Amino acid sequence: MTGKKTSYREAGVDIDKANAFVDKIKPLVKTTARQGAVGEIGNFGGLFHLGTNKYKNPLLVSTTDGVGTKLKIAHMMNIHNTIGIDLVAMSVNDLIVQGAEPLFFLDYIATGKLSVEKSVQIIEGIAKGCVEAGCALTGGETAEMPGFYKDDEYDLAGFCVGVVEYDNLIDGSEVRVGDSIIGLASNGVHSNGYSLVRKVLFEQAGLDVNDSVEGIEGSIGMELLRPTKIYVKPILNLIKNFTIHGIAHITGGGLTENIPRILPQRCGAVIIRENWTPPAIFRIIQDRGCVDGAEMLRVFNMGIGMIIIVPEKDSKEIASHLERLGEQAYIIGHITNRDEESPAITFE
Repeated sequence: MTGKKTSYREAGVDIDKANAFVDKIKPLVKTTARQGAVGEIGNFGGLFHLGTNKYKNPLLVSTTDGVGTKLKIAHMMNIHNTIGIDLVAMSVNDLIVQGAEPLFFLDYIATGKLSVEKSVQIIEGIAKGCVEAGCALTGGETAEMPGFYKDDEYDLAGFCVGVVEYDNLIDGSEVRVGDSIIGLASNGVHSNGYSLVRKVLFEQAGLDVNDSVEGIEGSIGMELLRPTKIYVKPILNLIKNFTIHGIAHITGGGLTENIPRILPQRCGAVIIRENWTPPAIFRIIQDRGCVDGAEMLRVFNMGIGMIIIVPEKDSKEIASHLERLGEQAYIIGHITNRDEESPAITFE
């Protein structure tokens, strides 16, 4: 062996720092403990006991997602303790639409150079999201990848597993003509459409994340960092007490693309735009970017983060029940007959 002695640390990967990071997040992980979670973080795999005696015919449901270019806003603001909530929300909200209770969550963080302080802040958000969703954080991976990412950059991915009784699976097959569509208010833009957001507000309009804009409380950056709302607990409550025919998480594709995903053939959705008022941030994006209204509906949630399709006779009672649970609920439309040539969704 000849030449200068070289170490992994000199190549850009610090194993000692990674170990220190794991030690720092162990108390955060413990806050997410729930029945079924086994062992501690740091093992080769996360452990969870399903407890099959609780279920007659359990069906496991799995989801994975990221946060997209909303991460850029976190970097611009140098605020990293909320983006983890978004990461959890994107997966658990996809589980709950099928009636599944989230059980456990795992995260993946990839970065150019590990910042223990920044990474702990990310885990703080993930832990908070897991507590809000009632699922355990059972493990994860932090990959230091010098030369692949810039030193101050990171990316996130999340993975969640939930369970539902096979006979209680919600898949939209029970949706019927005449059903009502209830919309649950979003917490702003959530985690989709940020490539368009950044192009319009920062490239075209020349705004800075610290700027104030009429109609927005606080800076535009803080408005855009509002974490994605987690709907798990109110919808689990709803499922126990009412008949639910279909649920859709309004993510990428907006109302236009996501509602048709749960509609049976020959069923169409009619959405009445005047039945709710989108938050001001959507008007600002549309006005500053001269974005077509149809494009806004296809890209953003427009103030509706989740829709629930229910029997018309129960719609008012269900909306009132959701309000008592702390949700803003609007009856925003109904299900109608459609032929093969008609669009699956229309806006009035």
